[in-house]
Amino acid sequence: MEEKKINVVYFFRKPFAGYFSIEELFGFIKSALPESIESTSYYLKRHSKGLKQRLLSCIEVMDKQGDINHITGDVHFISFFMRKSRTVLTIHDLEVLKRLKGIQRFIIKLFWFTIPAKRVKFITVISEFTKQELLKVINIDPEKVVVIHNSISPDIKFAPKSFNSEKPNILHVGTAHNKNLERLIVAIDGLNVKLTVLGQLKDHHLELLQNHGIEYQNYFSLPYSHVIKQYQEADIVSFVSLYEGFGLPIIEANAIGRPVITSNCTSMPEVSGDAAVIVNPYDVQEIRNAIVKLIEDETLRTRLIENGRKNTERFQPSFIAGRYAGLYFRMMNE
Repeated sequence: MEEKKINVVYFFRKPFAGYFSIEELFGFIKSALPESIESTSYYLKRHSKGLKQRLLSCIEVMDKQGDINHITGDVHFISFFMRKSRTVLTIHDLEVLKRLKGIQRFIIKLFWFTIPAKRVKFITVISEFTKQELLKVINIDPEKVVVIHNSISPDIKFAPKSFNSEKPNILHVGTAHNKNLERLIVAIDGLNVKLTVLGQLKDHHLELLQNHGIEYQNYFSLPYSHVIKQYQEADIVSFVSLYEGFGLPIIEANAIGRPVITSNCTSMPEVSGDAAVIVNPYDVQEIRNAIVKLIEDETLRTRLIENGRKNTERFQPSFIAGRYAGLYFRMMNE
C-alpha cells in the first residue's frame, strides 16, 4: 500500500547574524527527504527575547501547523500551543543548563525543557550523550526520546592533500568558551605549526596568541563554501572541546580526509568512533603530545583518514532524512 503524502512544517528561530547551523543542518535533511514528504519552512518573526516576544511567537505559530510540526531547536517554547500528537522537538544540547544557576536555571529548565517535553509527541536528540543528559534533567519516558544524529553537508567531498610535515596547518573550529582554544594555544607553544581559527577571536585569545608567539590566521562569518576551503587547506583539525551535544567538525574533517584530534568527553567519542585521536581536553600536555604524534606518524594519519571515510557513512543526509521520515510516518499512524 502506497504511503500517503504528508506535509511537514519545519519551525526555525528568527535568523540572526552568525547563527545558522540549525538552519543548515535541516536544509541538508529536507533536500534528502523521500518524495512522500512535502516540507515547508517557517521562520519566526520575532527573536527569542523577553516574555512578550516569546508569547507572541507561541501564538504566531498556531495557524502555521502542518500534518507534522518539527521544531528544529532553540525555540522549544513555541510547542506550548501546538498539537501535541503531531509535534516533534529537536534538542541539540543542554549546555545552557551547565552554565546557569539559581532562578535563571530554573526558568530555562522549566520553559525550554520540562514543559516542551510534555507538549510534544517525540523529542529527537543528536547523540546518545544528549539523550542521557536530558533524562537526568527531566522526568520523561526514555522511549519518547529518539537519537537521530546530525547530517553532514552533501557539499563536502573527499579532498586528498599532501601533509605539510615541515609546518602543518592546524585548523581549530570555534571560539566560544567550551571550544577550549586557550589550552590549544598553550599546547602548540614552540611547535613549528600554523594555527587557523574559525570564529571571531576575543581579546584574551589575541593576548594568548601573542604571548606564546603563535603564527595564526583568523576567519569568521564565512559562507559555508569558504569553511569547506579551510578544511581542505588544513593538515590537522583540532576539536578539543570541553562540551558538545554532537561535534559536527569531527565528521566534516573525516569527510574531507583530514586527521582529527578531539576530546574524550560528552558526545565526541560517540561521533568520532575510531576516526580521531582522543585526548583529555583539560590536559595541555596530552593535546601537545597528540599533535606531535600526528605530525611524526604517517601511518597513524593514514589510518585515521581511512577510518574517517567509513565513519561518515552513518551521517549521510539520505540516511538521516530516512530516520526522520520514519518518525514522521510513525506519528501519523499512531
